[in-house]
Amino acid sequence: MTQLMTEVGPTGTDAKKTAERLSSEELRKTHAYWRACTYLAAGMIYLRSNPLLREPLKSEHVKQRLLGHWGTSPGLSFAYIHLNRLINKYDLDAIFLAGPGHGAPGVLAPVYLEGTYSEVYPNKSEDEEGMREFFKEFSFPGGIGSHCTPETPGSIHEGGELGYSISHAFGAAFDNPDLLVAVMVGDGEAETGPLATSWHANKFLNPIRDGAVLPILHLNGYKINNPTLLSRISREELRDLFTGYGWTPHFVEGGDPERMHQQMASVLEDCVLEIRRIQSEARASDQAGRARWPMIVLRTPKGWTGPKEVDGHKVEGFWRAHQVPLAGVHENPAHLKQLEEWLRSYRPDELFDDTGRLIPELKALAPRGTRRMSANPRANGGLVRKALRTPDFRDYAVKVDKPGQTTAENTRPTGRFLRDIMRRNMTSFRVFGPDETASNKLDAIYEASKKLWLADYLPEDADGGELSPDGRVLEMLSEHTLEGFYEGYLLTGRHGFFSTYEAFAHIIGSMFNQHAKWLEISRELPWRAPVSSLNLLITSTVWRQDHNGFTHQDPGFIDLVLNKSPNVCRVYMPPDANSLLSVVDHCLRSTNYINVIVSDKQNHLQYMTMEQAIEHCTKGLSIWPQASNDAGVEPDVVMATAGDIPTKEALAAVSMLRESFPDLRIRFVNVVDLLKLTPSTEHPHGLSDRDFDSLFTTDKPVIFNFHGYPWLIHRLTYRRTIDSCVNNAILVDTSTGGRPSCGPKVRQTSWKTVGGVPSNC
Repeated sequence: MTQLMTEVGPTGTDAKKTAERLSSEELRKTHAYWRACTYLAAGMIYLRSNPLLREPLKSEHVKQRLLGHWGTSPGLSFAYIHLNRLINKYDLDAIFLAGPGHGAPGVLAPVYLEGTYSEVYPNKSEDEEGMREFFKEFSFPGGIGSHCTPETPGSIHEGGELGYSISHAFGAAFDNPDLLVAVMVGDGEAETGPLATSWHANKFLNPIRDGAVLPILHLNGYKINNPTLLSRISREELRDLFTGYGWTPHFVEGGDPERMHQQMASVLEDCVLEIRRIQSEARASDQAGRARWPMIVLRTPKGWTGPKEVDGHKVEGFWRAHQVPLAGVHENPAHLKQLEEWLRSYRPDELFDDTGRLIPELKALAPRGTRRMSANPRANGGLVRKALRTPDFRDYAVKVDKPGQTTAENTRPTGRFLRDIMRRNMTSFRVFGPDETASNKLDAIYEASKKLWLADYLPEDADGGELSPDGRVLEMLSEHTLEGFYEGYLLTGRHGFFSTYEAFAHIIGSMFNQHAKWLEISRELPWRAPVSSLNLLITSTVWRQDHNGFTHQDPGFIDLVLNKSPNVCRVYMPPDANSLLSVVDHCLRSTNYINVIVSDKQNHLQYMTMEQAIEHCTKGLSIWPQASNDAGVEPDVVMATAGDIPTKEALAAVSMLRESFPDLRIRFVNVVDLLKLTPSTEHPHGLSDRDFDSLFTTDKPVIFNFHGYPWLIHRLTYRRTIDSCVNNAILVDTSTGGRPSCGPKVRQTSWKTVGGVPSNC
């Protein structure tokens, strides 16, 4: 453990100095195939009929509303087809991620040409009629999305929101030793914080057990109408930047297609061979060093091969090429004429036969079967997913002889459960968390697998560092990067678990949004096999920030979660350790959901035996008879709770009320599955009105002590008869000044507040 991890790798190559790899015949065919891709990309944006220009182009052949992003599309196709050449040459197992996913035409085109799109969507057949449908439905309501959406065969990354392409790529590569993940990074995307941080992901790739990630940074110079930062710095500065990140940068630069094909063929092949060398040496020696993996800087004009000027204004190589270069084709005959000249410049009559199918000599350039990146089963991860092997969670139960007499750290038993899951799934299960696995009391996992660390080691790391080059726990103080790892890992057929501090779950709020949307659409696609659910443990909660104070207090992430589709999102608030175990087991077995579990990590009272916890969690909510005294009669008041600390405070309030008002009939209801509060017509977990009223009554006051902001409960229950009777004893967003004893009181959820006794901290 005292050694420094070895670093291997050359200093990079200059494409201008590389030998030509393509024969004249290979170059001719490669360029022709790329012309077919760029023709299709432009056709998707513009044409609704006459797809092969078999008659002069007329206004009625052009879509009424022109939508799409041309600027990045030629570069995406360019990289894709050069990867195809090497897949054939070296029998590579590869997938392709498009960071600038709004350039979907540049990906959809080769996916269509290699036949996968027609196999998945038979009405988009490989003929003139199929091409017409393909063009017509692009960016059309209910048709083909303008990003690399879940409907795109081979996609695991939509690219609509920028910043996550590299982290998704690394998640896909983990534990897939033969997989090459090529990821195109847009230069606009490269300006985002998540993307900039994710360049450090190379320090987590073990060349023995993992696959490889080959980033291709596409510098086409512009965003919507601004230059990009990385495109305006020198090659030397770019080389220094990426060398500093630990990569070996290679450069492919220019605008002449024939020269660029030769450069790309040479550099890309060198990178693939360098990846193989790194992996082969590490696997032969069984020494997992930190490799200086290759990456490519691809500099091309924006809107490459498109109109050079429109109305006297520069387009190709400028921001005007970003979306639709010729927007006035219906009103301006000169634009229509220029569009036809542009489309005919690709000579589609040479590329497609009389039926509209790609000619055989070009069709032969694409890989076959599942070697096509668009048909790789790892990009449809449910096809390769195997069920998680889990021990019986009951074996980790906290012994509870009497409710409220035993204390335990709620997350500690879950850590032991995860430890043994890890032991049974050492190639398909990983745990993610931003420097908080031990803090969140899950550190028993380290008995099965340490934290992954491939950077340098110091002697003191042996004393409690819990580091290992073979570790399966990934920690990095970038929630974005870790969430991206996790999503990429799940989408390629594996399992995982993510824990983070409650207040900072908001950092990944937008990523959660995008993943929820991906799952929502995927559920509607019969060819997309279900993937493992994304499980988030939200802990270190608002109530017990014993030394952090106001900055670490915000339970509002669950509000965001419940904005998303009821078919995808779940929120669980187990009140004790045994119910947490039951919930975690359930979530780890589920597919195609995002499960958010809220549980504090500190020492708490325990209420249920394991069998009681299982019954309670199965119902999702129930009356606790041990805390109620309304048996057989209507209560005077319903005390409802959701969350571990609100439950404890409410139980204390019930005890106080019984002492002060012995004739007061109290019904105590605890909610684990928050969505049980919604009507059954709005969520599959929701209760019918009859069942809801049988628990909460129709006319009695309800005091709801809740882990969250008050309006959320009213959002969930506003259709219920009882909603006007609900009095939320709930969090008020007020600073505690770091005084731990004041947490529940200041937030109006303490037993005194809930029970109606005024008090001061």
